[in-house]
Amino acid sequence: MTLTEQFFSQLPANALAGLRHTDELWRSLRLGALPLPTVVQESPELLESVDWDVVICGGTLGILIGAALVQRGWRVALLERGSLRGRDQEWNISRRELDVFVSLGLLTNAELEQAIATEYNPARISFLGGDEVWVRDVLNIGIDPVYLLETLKQKFLQAGGQLFEQTPFSGAIVHPNGAIVQAGERRLSTRLLLDAMGHFSPIVQQSRQGKTPDAVCLVVGSCATGFPSNETGDLLVSFTPIQNQCQYFWEAFPARDGRTTYLFTYVDTHRDRPNLEALFDDYLRLMPSYQGVKLDEIQPKRALFGFFPCYRNSPLKPVWNRILPIGDSSGSQSPLSFGGFGAIVRHLQRLTNGIDQALQADVCDRRALSRLQPYQPNLSVTWLFQRTMSVRIDQKIAPNQINDTLSSVFQGMATLGDPVLKPFLQDVVQFPALFQTLTKTALTRPHVVASVIPQVGIPALANWMRHYINLATYAALYPLSQPLISPWLPTLSPTARYYSQRWLDAFKYGSGKDYDE
Repeated sequence: MTLTEQFFSQLPANALAGLRHTDELWRSLRLGALPLPTVVQESPELLESVDWDVVICGGTLGILIGAALVQRGWRVALLERGSLRGRDQEWNISRRELDVFVSLGLLTNAELEQAIATEYNPARISFLGGDEVWVRDVLNIGIDPVYLLETLKQKFLQAGGQLFEQTPFSGAIVHPNGAIVQAGERRLSTRLLLDAMGHFSPIVQQSRQGKTPDAVCLVVGSCATGFPSNETGDLLVSFTPIQNQCQYFWEAFPARDGRTTYLFTYVDTHRDRPNLEALFDDYLRLMPSYQGVKLDEIQPKRALFGFFPCYRNSPLKPVWNRILPIGDSSGSQSPLSFGGFGAIVRHLQRLTNGIDQALQADVCDRRALSRLQPYQPNLSVTWLFQRTMSVRIDQKIAPNQINDTLSSVFQGMATLGDPVLKPFLQDVVQFPALFQTLTKTALTRPHVVASVIPQVGIPALANWMRHYINLATYAALYPLSQPLISPWLPTLSPTARYYSQRWLDAFKYGSGKDYDE
């Protein structure tokens, strides 16, 4: 038996089957063999009546936006292909990001505290051959998904929302005045369909027309007991050079029933990239060196694995009227993050207000909805960072180059202080922090900059410069546009107010200023 087979033999029988099923999807993606669904059609006929204002497909994270919208008085239906229940593994996030649940009226302060399962400090950033950096209060809160989703579900139902469990989405027909959502035997008519079905949503697959992802993050890990006592966490750690044309990164933190550890790496979709089972073998092989424990001393509670595709053309613009992708479906996370809970929480306030205003103004056409998924230069600039953290299958670079580069950059950010370091660790890039970091690195470690240029290539660097300039522009425009536009918003028509507010949101989130506010 392989290390992975031995490890999975201690878990429920379907765990290894789940890993191998996910590997088949990853293999199909690498070979370009994923089927291309056709689930959305269009009809010129008007609907006689529309029963819902919003139908959300994908309940696990769709319940967050559903609970917020139903409190605004909208008729909301939520479709979930299974049972709406949170997973056992905590969602990690920073405490300040959780304030949105209270500000939107989704949770009381007491309920928010009860949703917190774990909390730890500090967290480490470390790379082979470099000095350690320690931070506090970054992604150090573990949220209990079971409690959170059950609480939101009950509030959603009490406010008049309707939940359809065991009801998988099967198709949609877009009409001029609404859409028909087909889910098995059910047909629901709605003004707006929100796609919260994730990276592999059939609507997203049809929208992207089989386009190959520009990058993929492979992740394997586990939650287990038997580790030495450790109340600190790891945000980004690498203790090995490049191997198998991959740079391995690690993450670890205390969990309520053990310790969670992840190994992740950034790759492209070349057919020779490793499968997840092989990556799991490396995870187990390296675990004793990483956590100072023998494999036979730990008792696994659950295995964690997956892959997260990323596209440069993100966030995904709506392709049809009346359909808006949100969360992972929209690709609104950077290529450095896993997306999921943290990504949708960051945009929860913006999406709630924007969808509310779109419904009030009755602007649910493709052009209007695209303003809810605007270009964000602070996400686009992270593509260069993703390239510096990965190596092409045929590329030759020094074995420790990625570690040396990251160690230099993070040491520079640490000396510049928390206002520079903490936003970046929470997937938020701001121009002043980025400018200071790049300037400091170029002045103190010019050899690092010189080694990165041939690694990423001139075309990628030139493309990044465009987004870097746009980030500076957005950072300048947001404080200028806010006093010019905000006072006039109450006097505008609902439609004009909708479009004006979307410009403000684009500058705010595109410059990373939402982190400050």
